[in-house]
Amino acid sequence: MQKRFVFLLIGVVLTHSLPAQIPGKSYQNGMVVCAYPDASKVGLDILKKGGNAVDAAVAVQFALAVVHPSAGNIGGGGFMVYRAATGLTGTLDFREKAPSASSANMYLDAAGNIINNMSLATPAASGVPGSVDGMVSAHKKFGKLPWATLVQPAINLAANGFKVTDRLANELNSTRNTFIKSNPGKNYLLKATNWVAGDILVQADLAKTLQLIRDKGRAGFYAGKTADAIVAEMKTGNGLISKADLASYHSIWRKPITGRYKDYTIITMPPPSSGGIALMQLLKSVEKYPLRRWGFNADSTVQLMVEAERRVYADRSKYLGDPDFYKVPVDSLLQTTYIKKRMSNFSWDTATPSSSIQPGIFKGYESDQTTHFSIVDKAGNAVAITTTLNGSYGSKIFVGGGGFLLNNEMDDFSSKPGIPNMYGLIGGKANSIQPGKRMLSSMTPTIVAKNGKLFMVVGTPGGSTIITSVYQTILNVIEFDMEVQQAVSAKRFHHQWLPEQVDSERGALSTDTRIKLEKKGYLIKDNSVIGRVDAILKTGKGYSGGADPRGDDAAMGW
Repeated sequence: MQKRFVFLLIGVVLTHSLPAQIPGKSYQNGMVVCAYPDASKVGLDILKKGGNAVDAAVAVQFALAVVHPSAGNIGGGGFMVYRAATGLTGTLDFREKAPSASSANMYLDAAGNIINNMSLATPAASGVPGSVDGMVSAHKKFGKLPWATLVQPAINLAANGFKVTDRLANELNSTRNTFIKSNPGKNYLLKATNWVAGDILVQADLAKTLQLIRDKGRAGFYAGKTADAIVAEMKTGNGLISKADLASYHSIWRKPITGRYKDYTIITMPPPSSGGIALMQLLKSVEKYPLRRWGFNADSTVQLMVEAERRVYADRSKYLGDPDFYKVPVDSLLQTTYIKKRMSNFSWDTATPSSSIQPGIFKGYESDQTTHFSIVDKAGNAVAITTTLNGSYGSKIFVGGGGFLLNNEMDDFSSKPGIPNMYGLIGGKANSIQPGKRMLSSMTPTIVAKNGKLFMVVGTPGGSTIITSVYQTILNVIEFDMEVQQAVSAKRFHHQWLPEQVDSERGALSTDTRIKLEKKGYLIKDNSVIGRVDAILKTGKGYSGGADPRGDDAAMGW
């Protein structure tokens, strides 16, 4: 058996799937990696002005709302993982909440069937936004520079405009007809002719909204003119967000999910993110196996990781939801004995049918579009933030006069038990709709430490593939000795219990590996892109950044 694995290592790792070694430049004083160059520059400028990692994160979040409209936002929500240079850790939950008028069956017709697109492309699809409150809360607790200093760069980008990349131009052109259909009488992100790279995109109404946030802080969004505009937009299509919902929204500081993988400490997001628990389950599931010897994307490596993913996503479907509404069995899910038992019934000879895998049972217990950025400052404080509108450009509906997009996060709830959401994820009671409840998420912002010191900051967009993309990137660095840019660029695969298939980026698996897995019963489907990871690695020379080439992502340091 060992000789077979050695041959696989030579045949697979050396001949096909590993990206070319790209020596990463290291920086001593800090680094920002995010989805758009203009936003990375904003964050870096804040660091150079003496701001800390949280200051830079606030500035990047607002800048992304301007330059990365498909996912950057003030109308959505997200999660932040923080690690101070002293070792202090914390997480901030600024996930959207269900409006007070929502109900468990709100997306079902009289016959109990899901109403097509209601949870995706109508004002009723939107949860109460959390991004602005989250940034206010983060700044209040950890910020150093004045609030106005952090919001102003985004105002400048919106008012003066920025250069559109080829990728963004193509996105805007392909979404044009939907914007027109969903926004009668509005003219946001539209142009008389097609967008081309180098065009200047100006967003005057968004600039005015950001000015209110700059001058009034939280009240600039959750009260006054902006709140009035959000509620008015709700009334155009049976949306549910009220002024009371906006006034009562508050982000929450939560205790991180913290665990060990070999010599590394993993600090990640707790529920209502499913990402942290799932990531720790995945890492613990494969910890005892010789992945390093088998090699990157060798057949045994892929098979083991897929079987772990199959079981973890089955658990996710039943047990994970908003802990303020549902008792999430965190300790039980992360018990080493439980994870070991879950992995004890797969066979190396054949794929485990997902139909035979159900969520685990505990004694006494009753039954894509997102964006991520990683930042480290001169002192070694680190921030990982993943934020989202849910689908690309959210509900595609703009707030009239406000210039920003509404999210369609309500689709992340389980509209009906056993029926998949837009990402094919199955849910149940734990993630049912309730007023004031936060919907379950796959976002997995993560910080890794080693020997008490910062080692890695990582996260990604990608809907249900977020968890597995972070998982693979961490293993690429720890097990396969990849430099951070190489780890981020490496081809990925994904399995989520249901549907019964392994999604694989083209070129991720060698022909030999694919044939071996298919002979064992694995259904493998090609996928063009999985995730857009942005990561920072602490090296002996400083901080090295990995910006995903699947997008316009940029790593900048000093």
